[in-house]
Amino acid sequence: MKKTLFFGLSLLTMLSCATTTKNVDNSIQQSTEPSSTNTTASSYWQQHVAYKMDIDMNVNNYQYKGKQELVYTNNSPDALNKVYYHLYFNAFQPDSQMDVRSRNIKDPSKKIGDRISKLSPSEIGYIKVNTLSQNGTSVQHETVGTILEVTLNTPIQPGESATFSMNFDAQVPVQIRRSGRNSSEGVALSMSQWYPKMAEYDFEGWHTPPYIAREFHGVWGDFDVTLHIDKNYVVGGSGYLQNPQEVGHGYEDKSKPLNLPSGEKLTWNFKAPNVHDFTWAADPEYIHDTFKMDNGIDLHFLYKKTLEAKYLENWKNLQPKTAELMTYFSEHVGQYPYKQYSVIQGGDGGMEYAMSTLITGERSFGSLLGVTSHELAHTWFQFLLATNESLHPWMDEGFTTHISNKAMNKVSGRNAENPQVGSYRHYFGIVANNIEESMSTHADRYNTNAAYSMASYSKGNLFLSQLEYVIGKENVAKGLKKYFTDFSFKHPIPNDIKRSMEKVSGIHLDWYLNEWTQTTHTIDYGIKAVEGNKVTLERIGKMPMPIDVSVTYADGSSEEFNIPLRIMRGQKPTTATVLKDWTWAHPTYTFTTSKTVKSVEIDKSKLMADVKMDNNTFGK
Repeated sequence: MKKTLFFGLSLLTMLSCATTTKNVDNSIQQSTEPSSTNTTASSYWQQHVAYKMDIDMNVNNYQYKGKQELVYTNNSPDALNKVYYHLYFNAFQPDSQMDVRSRNIKDPSKKIGDRISKLSPSEIGYIKVNTLSQNGTSVQHETVGTILEVTLNTPIQPGESATFSMNFDAQVPVQIRRSGRNSSEGVALSMSQWYPKMAEYDFEGWHTPPYIAREFHGVWGDFDVTLHIDKNYVVGGSGYLQNPQEVGHGYEDKSKPLNLPSGEKLTWNFKAPNVHDFTWAADPEYIHDTFKMDNGIDLHFLYKKTLEAKYLENWKNLQPKTAELMTYFSEHVGQYPYKQYSVIQGGDGGMEYAMSTLITGERSFGSLLGVTSHELAHTWFQFLLATNESLHPWMDEGFTTHISNKAMNKVSGRNAENPQVGSYRHYFGIVANNIEESMSTHADRYNTNAAYSMASYSKGNLFLSQLEYVIGKENVAKGLKKYFTDFSFKHPIPNDIKRSMEKVSGIHLDWYLNEWTQTTHTIDYGIKAVEGNKVTLERIGKMPMPIDVSVTYADGSSEEFNIPLRIMRGQKPTTATVLKDWTWAHPTYTFTTSKTVKSVEIDKSKLMADVKMDNNTFGK
């Protein structure tokens, strides 16, 4: 989730049946059988959805009529007597929770501010459910803000499926946050979170947070979306276009004749298998370029032809670099499983979606490449490893920041020794200002946007960056690949990334997950005393860590030491001299060297997020 809002980062994230593989034109062939996950492999389950939607769009008043058929499969062990849908567009109305929260939070988003409160009836967003039936019989339903509460006539039993048929009317709001019409750059339609979306039900129960500010959680499944829109509009987004010869606009096979219908509208049909959301954008002035990768993946780029020449050039230059980024993420996390990805000018900054992203386009090349890197990386950390962004935003934003910073470091040729330094600075700044909140805080419950952004983007990044210090860089790299192998196409939770890292390293990490993500304990180690060849260290902060120590002797020679933390039950691979482990309860630790000591330094790698580094050296 997202984001050009780097918030100070260096770029200025089965019980009865598993999700099944679908055979759709150009679809993925991806096994989603469970291996190990947040409980045990034998007990893990996840729900499944199959949407079929027909949408008729009026581009003059920005209203549309929708028909939705949704087959919902209950793979849980529970009988469900209610279901819930998200109606996200209802947030864009005066006095909505999004509006009120934005006007009352200490540091409101400049993108929202008080803009929602000023919307007229023709500018608001809404989704009005007119009819809803379960297996052909009408069901009771009530719209409560951004949630549709549905009381079922007949409970959906474990292992059963139910078909919900719905007719709805909707209006696209003025573009304020992510979605909307007529963005600041003139993009007509940025259509994210635009349809009635079934809420997630998992081992924690129903997830029905109101749409206030943050991001999303969705049910894995398949989408079949038919869109009727004025024929001069170019459309891009999630899924695979099924009828390219009937729409053209750069999707057609130029060796075959077009078969365009008469009338004012074109009909677009997209299918998206094995995803948990569907997004599209449309504009009559889009240029549509296709960049074909050697591995068969098509990269689509849609951007306005009215951009200034310098921006048009940037969008052209972006295309081969996006292929490099795609290759980097596939090599360092896991292979991209779909056959297309679309980079589309739209939205209000940058936001990731299934097989696509919406980003603003009037940027320098470095900024354009940076936001594309971040949003593309979210394909792995959210759209393949589908964490609950409301509960654990650091798992998508933080991990995305970590891997996209590394990718940018290579693709842009920066080759910085530590591409994560911006996140360290951001973390230290928030801690120094005493506004840090625990990463276990619900995304919408942070007291400030600043605390949320630091915890999610920067401290989430440092979870992995600092873990390189704890278990070693090679183990973290292997751990990410194992995490992808074990939990892609599922809904991983914090324990799952911890277990992946434990399994590759053999090191116990329950203490690390707890201290870093569930508390605001800080790290502060210091050199208490040096006497001859005796060195005494002290733990001042509440969070314990293993310690790397560099010692220079009076004769000019030097030696590296590693002091494991006892509760790790092991140590990282190292060429340093490994000393006796340090217990958490003991505030000081003394060791004796073979020669007289001249100087000492704690963690010269600076990967440990020590909040007070002026006590980390002696004799320098």
